[in-house]
Order: sequence, then structure tokens, then C-alpha cells
Amino acid sequence: MFRNSKNLLLFLFFVVFLLTGCSTYQVTKPDYLSYLDTVKAGQFDTGKMWTFDYPPIDYFKKTYNFTPTSDWFEKARLSALRLPGCSASFVSEDGLVMTNHHCARGALDAVNREGENLPETGFYAATLEEERKIPNHYVDQLIYIGDVTDEIQKAFEEGKTDAERVANRDKKIREIQQRYYEEFKKSNPEDSIVASVVTFYNGGKYSIYVYKRYTDVRLVYAPETIVAYFGGDPDNFTYPRYDLDVAFFRVYKDGKPLKTKYYFPFSKTGVKEGDPVFVIGNPGRTNRLLTVSQLEFFRDVSYPYTLSVLDNLVRIYSDFIAKHPDKKLKYQTRLFSFSNSQKAYAGRLAGLRDAYLMARKRDFEKNFKNSVLNNPNLKAKYGNLWDEIAKYQVEKTKLFHELQAYSFTGPSRSVYFRIANDLVEYAEQMKLPEERRADAYKGERLKATKVRIFPQEIETELEKAILIYQLNYMKSVFGEKNQAFNELLKGKSPEEVVDNLLNVTILSDKEKVTALLEGNPDDILKSNDPFISFVVKTRQRALEVREKYNSVSAKESAKLQLLGRAIFDVYGTSIPPDATFTLRIADGVVKSYEYNGTIAPPITTFYGLYDRHYSFKTTNRTDWELPERWKNLPSTFDLSTPLNFVATNDIIGGNSGSPVVNMNLEVVGLIFDGNIESLPGDFIYVDEKNRAVAVDVRGIVEALRHIYNADRLVDELEQGKIK
Repeated sequence: MFRNSKNLLLFLFFVVFLLTGCSTYQVTKPDYLSYLDTVKAGQFDTGKMWTFDYPPIDYFKKTYNFTPTSDWFEKARLSALRLPGCSASFVSEDGLVMTNHHCARGALDAVNREGENLPETGFYAATLEEERKIPNHYVDQLIYIGDVTDEIQKAFEEGKTDAERVANRDKKIREIQQRYYEEFKKSNPEDSIVASVVTFYNGGKYSIYVYKRYTDVRLVYAPETIVAYFGGDPDNFTYPRYDLDVAFFRVYKDGKPLKTKYYFPFSKTGVKEGDPVFVIGNPGRTNRLLTVSQLEFFRDVSYPYTLSVLDNLVRIYSDFIAKHPDKKLKYQTRLFSFSNSQKAYAGRLAGLRDAYLMARKRDFEKNFKNSVLNNPNLKAKYGNLWDEIAKYQVEKTKLFHELQAYSFTGPSRSVYFRIANDLVEYAEQMKLPEERRADAYKGERLKATKVRIFPQEIETELEKAILIYQLNYMKSVFGEKNQAFNELLKGKSPEEVVDNLLNVTILSDKEKVTALLEGNPDDILKSNDPFISFVVKTRQRALEVREKYNSVSAKESAKLQLLGRAIFDVYGTSIPPDATFTLRIADGVVKSYEYNGTIAPPITTFYGLYDRHYSFKTTNRTDWELPERWKNLPSTFDLSTPLNFVATNDIIGGNSGSPVVNMNLEVVGLIFDGNIESLPGDFIYVDEKNRAVAVDVRGIVEALRHIYNADRLVDELEQGKIK
């Protein structure tokens, strides 16, 4: 009945509570709190996102009886790719790239032609000639890694104040990036090169990563969104799952498919429970090496705010699309992004509010801190860091909401406030001599800046809803204390005043905005437009709040770098650094887990997809609907084919599209999600129930061959090259 000691102790506490009565409970320290005092950190609480700089070869040997060679790691690194916000990999010698469908939504929109609806119908290029070039798309391949720690830390230490140290560090980083860019560009003049300094252990180590960027990327295949996102938002971050979340691109060079010897061939046998597997991709960001006080700031301040923003954006866009179904194609990708982030932040916040998980974090910090304080040399350098960092969280908390109220960019801010803010900034810059202006307001760049101030279009109804939300948030922050805001509302609620604001503003009229830009800057600063007037009147306070917050953040950043060096001094590379949207290798095994009073299967099949489809037939929900081509299956289609599976690999946002490979570097799966229990992985990795969810390559091949008749693509995947 009790699956772990935590549940047993909770039950015993509940029994004691019932037997002794409320009065006893109020005066006696609960057993549960005593239990929290005994919670210990786990060996892998900081995760298994190992870097290619410091691969854990000995650990792999001990755990899996597997000792990968330097050639193994080189092939893994050069076969893996990075997309904007996602991961990917080469899967044939002819430049074929595999990633998730949800990583290709922007590409589908970009190549969608008039009269088409590719997100709804899917896309398959039956020939090379039909593969569609994706504008402004690229993939990056990591071709070089170098250690630049000493150079950056030396520059950092030369600063006399925290602000100087941070400035010195940032300047040195820019110098190193430029130097490596020029070096690689000189030897590879035809290649597009990106050089980026990567921070590990919050500044304990630094590396230079050099990428080759491929810019001729073409769409080969993507299924219908309803199949790739089967179950929609209700099934998102859950398992068992039945998603065909896959897409294929192809990289071209000089107008021909790229030839590469580095790629992951498709496995012919797939996986079974207990198999060791490796996820090679680019996890976006984790916060596992931050202090407890920083995590408490996320828990109490920033994450509740972010989640509230996302809740409202999901509501606003859902209502708008429901009212205007003809605009679904235009806005559904944005809504997907908001709803995905909404669920992710809800899970992270729930994890931070979990007393047991936070007790594990406190135990890790206690052990780490004791290691520092018990070493005289380390104590002298790092002993006060935790108190100083905690102090900065208090200072940030005091400023946070006012800072957000004075922020005018981002999806939760009305376009009218954004235009007003840009106009005021433009006017202030234009009153300065050109040599004192910011770069965006000089020479040729000035024209582009002016063009960007007014958007290509304004969706009035959508912007009205966003404006109401923004005004309500500002009211919750300012109360009655902000005179300029009181003048804006005129004693009315945001809902009552919004129509009048939109009727009197000139910021919805492109010609009038253009006239302001072409006229005297003073005309902007003296404008009686309600939005411009508010920005002008509050400009000084807004700048003051931003400067204070940035100052605190700079001090925190400097202390965080010292904390990172302390972590490295104590633990070295025995624990991996936080995710930085750079290439990592995460080990794990295919494994089921207990959930909802039962057991999740390690592998799901197409049978489960159809069970979900038919089980929801009697409802009005469309999340489990299937396209017509999936409703009349050919006799050759095998419903028992594995479709999705779960493994214990450590992943997070950014890992979408990562290949799952076996010891032979053969692809067995494609990461597309984590389960709901994995969402606290932002700050702690707990592998009892944390699972990465992947599309099984056997399901990909079965669907391609028998549903989409994509024989050309299947042949290439099975042979590793174009036939």
C-alpha cells in the first residue's frame, strides 16, 4: 500500500492527528515537519545533463558497462543539431534532419501557400524538387569546443566593484566570441559561423562553442497537427501518450542535398524496457544550482506572476479563436506556445511548493555550504555568499511588480503602450546629438527603427482584450497612488474606460504615427494622446525602477559567479552544470512508473491511439479526433507497432526534437515531451517518476510507409541515404 517512506510517515501523521485531536496538533510539532528535517538530497538531484566538454565516461562504464570512445562522442556531437528553440539531428548522409512537428510549426506557416492549410492537412514532398525552402530558417552544428575559463575569470577579478566585474566579464566574452568567429571564418570563408561563449556552473567554467550554421533548409514532411499533437492540451505533459510528433527537413548546400558522414541511422530493432538510451540535445534552462533563496523568489514572486500572465493569454487567445474560427490558422501556433508554457510553469510552481522537494534542495545547500565553511580557504572566498544572495532577493521582490507594470513590450502588453513607449524613446534619442544616441538611432539603422515602431497590422479586438488585462494588472500594482494612471482611468474601471481610450488615441492610425516620427520630437513629448502622455509622465520613475532592479541583478550576477566557482571547487565535474541551451548527453533507461494508482506502460502502441479516439467519440471534444486518412487503415498497417515510449533521461524545454539513441548511436526514438511529474525538473531531477516521452522510430516508419505512402522517405531512413 505504501510505496515509499514518505507516504507511510504522512499516513502515520494523519492517524496521530485523528487520535489526538486538533488541540494536541496545535501545540505539538507535527511528525511531518520532523520528517522534513531528515530528508536527504539525492545523488542526481542536480541532474544528468552531461556536457561534451566533460563527458562522464567512468560513470557510463560503471552504470552501463559501456565505455564510449572519443570517436563515439565526436559522431554524437556532429550528428546532433540545434534549431531555434529546439533540437534536431541528421538521420541520413544526404542531409535529412529529424525534429518534432511542434518545432516545425513556424516552418509550416512559412511555406504554406495561398489556398493551403498545411497545419491541418500535413505536408509530404514526394520528390526532392517538391521539398520547400523555409525562409529565414537555419540549423546549427557544433563543430568546436574550447575552454576559455582562465581568460574570463581573470578579466572578472580585475574589476574593483561588482558592476565593474560584470562589465569586464561581458566585455571579455564579446572579445573571445569575435576572435573565434574571425579565426573560423578565415579558414572557412564560405561557411556561416556562429561563435558563442557558454557559461557553466554560473561562472565556475566557461567554454567557447563554435557552430556551423546551415541556412538552406527545406521542409520534407510533417503530419497533420491533430496527429502530431494528439490529445491536445489535455494530454500535454502526460503519459501514456500517442503522438506522431515528428517532422523532417533537409539541409542543402550549393543547391544540392548536403553530404555528411555524421548522422544517426534508424534502428531496425527499437527498444524494450530496461534498455539504456541516451538523449543528445540542447536543454534550454534549468535552475538546479541556484540557492534556496533564489528558488523561493521564483516560488513566491516571479513564477506566480508569469503563470498569471500565461493564464490570461491562453484565455484571451482561446476566446478570440473560438469567436473567429477563420483566424485559427493565423493564431493557433501562438496559442499552442502559451498553453504549453502555462502547463510548464504550473508544474514548476507546484514543484517549488512541494515541501519534500524543497527539503531535498535545502539538504543539498546545507551540505554544500558546510563543505565551504569547513575549509578555511573556501570560507574566506565564499562564506558570505548565501546571505548576500538572499538579501538581493528581498530587494528584487520590492521592485518586481512595479517593474512589470512599467514594462511595455511582450505578448501580455498592449500594442498601444508599446508604440507609445517606442515613440517617447525615439523622441528622447532624437533630441540628442547623433554621437550620443544609441546605435539603433544612428545613420542607416535609424530608418529601420522608425519602420518597426508601427506594426504591420493591429488586431483591434485582440489588442482590446490584452489592454484590459494590462490595465487591470497596473491597477493592482499602482492602486490609487499613481497620479498619471489615475488620469488615464478617470475614476473608471479598465473595462469601462477602454473603449474611450481606443476612440481617442492616434496610435491605431499609421499616418498619424508616421507624421509624429517625421515631425519635431517635442510634438511627441507634448502629445495629449492618453498612452503617450502616460509614458511621458511616468518615464522618470520607470527608468529609476529599472535601473535599481538592474543594479541589484548585476550584484546578484557577480555573487552567482562566485557561487559557481565554489560549486566547481567543491564538486568539480561530478555534477553537471545547469542547462544553457547547449549540447548535452543525458543517460537513462526505458522504464515504466507508477501513476494514478496504477502503472504506466513503458511503450504504447497505435491501439491506444484508437482507443483514445473512440473513447471520446461521444463527447464534443476534438482533441482526439483523427484525420480522414487515419480512419480507413490499409490492411498492411500493424496496430501493435510501438508509437511512444518513456525513459528516465533528464530533459527539459529545448530538448524537443532530440534524438534518443542506443549504444551504437542508432536512433530509437525522438523526444517530444516530459510527463507531468518531470515539470519540477527546472530545479531538481527526481528519477522515481520523472520520464522523458519519445516517439518510437518503429511508429514513425509504420505511419510513413502505410498511412502517408512516403516510400521515398522510408527508404532513405532505412538505408541512411537517398536510394
